[in-house]
Amino acid sequence: MMNDEAALSHRLDRLAAALERLAGPEPAPPDFEVADAFIWSADAKRFEPVAKVNRVPLGLLKGLDGVVPQLIANTEQFSRGLPANNALLWGARGMGKSSLVKAAHADVRQRLAGELAAAGTGLKLVEIHREDIDTLPRCLAALGASRHRFIVFCDDLSFDHDDTSYKSLKAVLEGGVEGRPENVIFYATSNRRHLMPRDMMDNERSTAINPSEAVEEKVSLSDRFGLWLGFHNCGQDAYLDMVRGYAKHFKLAISDEELTRDALEWSITRGGRSGRVAWQFTQNLAGKLGQRLDG
Repeated sequence: MMNDEAALSHRLDRLAAALERLAGPEPAPPDFEVADAFIWSADAKRFEPVAKVNRVPLGLLKGLDGVVPQLIANTEQFSRGLPANNALLWGARGMGKSSLVKAAHADVRQRLAGELAAAGTGLKLVEIHREDIDTLPRCLAALGASRHRFIVFCDDLSFDHDDTSYKSLKAVLEGGVEGRPENVIFYATSNRRHLMPRDMMDNERSTAINPSEAVEEKVSLSDRFGLWLGFHNCGQDAYLDMVRGYAKHFKLAISDEELTRDALEWSITRGGRSGRVAWQFTQNLAGKLGQRLDG
């Protein structure tokens, strides 16, 4: 009997050692001093530093006068340790939602650099991919142990049929036992105001014991964002302002008359006008002119 127990114990020890080898060593503690922006790698359980963030200066984001001051003010409050809201930037495609988040981070970080340094902290941007939302609690646990302040950013956030990861997000944003750490705020962009497709809400209504409560659960995810910023399709004047802003910033050698004509023709071929279309036109124009888009 004793021999059987010893043999079983030996096998269990070998199994535990094999599982430890398969799992690999625990990742090293994150070093948030090496960069101002990171990407959360859920599989590797670590934060990948971003040497150069793909963004445009805040001053080049035209047609957003109604939303820029609100996001900047919210970000400043958060950076100073004051109460601030999670933000949902929703609306038309290509109108600068993700660009504004990245530009706001850079603007506030630069303007408050001295203040943040005196407080012994920094303002960091951490991007989490939509498919990794269910690992958000693990990500926030690592961020909460740091002295820095973090904007956790998820681009193009939405949930489809049979996707239950939104429940984890709800608990993290507000209402869970722990909630989000004091040094973390969550910014998300989406084409949907309520993050759920309408037919998904209708299906929940038709199959639920209490239909109104089922729909309210879906809608309440958006309610966890205290700040809602709407982005709408732009008109011709706003589109041309964007194009002119890029042309001036990059010193493109072209007359305003020619710029206007070519930009409008480009928008017609693209079937619409937006900040993304304006940027794509600018890249095409710069290439034709043999000029680089540095800075």
